[in-house]
Amino acid sequence: MLIKTFCLDVKDAVRTINRFEVRFALDAEAIQHSKELAATLRYRNFYQRSLIIEVLDQSGRKIHEEVVYPEDQQRT
Repeated sequence: MLIKTFCLDVKDAVRTINRFEVRFALDAEAIQHSKELAATLRYRNFYQRSLIIEVLDQSGRKIHEEVVYPEDQQRT
């Protein structure tokens, strides 16, 4: 099976905070990894309003966006 490189961009409302390159065979694996990373950030209380993780394929096309703190969980 062909392994592809994906970028995970951790962003707030203004800028990209960090970019990770990860390798998976399937898009679904990269998407699942973004969900796990978001859960880890929530668990560690890395709270920052509007924090998202974008999954980009090798061409730079966004294939998924994971909100770290969904609206129903955001603090006021």
